[in-house]
Amino acid sequence: MSRTPQGQRASLDKQPHEVAAMFDGVAARYDLTNTVMTAGRDRAWRRATREALGLRPGERVLDVGAGTGVSTEELSRSGAYAVGADLSLGMLQAGRRTRPYVPLLAGDALRLPFPDATFDAVTISFALRNVVDTRAALREFARVTRPGGRLVICELSHPANPFFRTAYLSYLMRWLPAAARVVSSNPDAYVYLIESIRAWPDQAALAALIEEAGWGRVAWRNLTGGLAALHRAIRD
Repeated sequence: MSRTPQGQRASLDKQPHEVAAMFDGVAARYDLTNTVMTAGRDRAWRRATREALGLRPGERVLDVGAGTGVSTEELSRSGAYAVGADLSLGMLQAGRRTRPYVPLLAGDALRLPFPDATFDAVTISFALRNVVDTRAALREFARVTRPGGRLVICELSHPANPFFRTAYLSYLMRWLPAAARVVSSNPDAYVYLIESIRAWPDQAALAALIEEAGWGRVAWRNLTGGLAALHRAIRD
């Protein structure tokens, strides 16, 4: 299953060129599709991410996997200087059209184009699942974060309640692909996204990966019953 452009999807081995091409294909309607698929909860999750970072005016924050910059724009409301980086040129181009005032640049989560200890905080929202090497990405985030700086990861996760989890998986497998066919420019990409959610570590397992990558004081909390989760850590 090694597919790429519009009408196709990346494989779960997450080769970077496949993931970038897949997101190029959904860029035009990506923000709208996310809002529809989450019944508007994506906005609340972005606000929760900004609040968890505890940003202050004058600080510098890097938004990895920023896509069209909608999350970067939210971060800038804190008064901090927020810059977004993404692997998909199509997503960046869409973001520059709709948000020309948001700093967006091309960047791979595994090789960020910044010197050591550049940022006071680093965040990634709904994109860590798409990185080929999660541990290496977490170490790279630490490299560009100053000692004492913060990391916040917002990612789709596993509902804690077993009945809710069963209903959620039914929604993912039955209704989400049908909805994607109506609103998305590349419905097949959302099949990949569903598969990546099911394969993703649960909250405790992700916390362990963050600790293994050298981050300290790791904690997490559920959003919307565990549909998403916020993980927070401090750069030692």
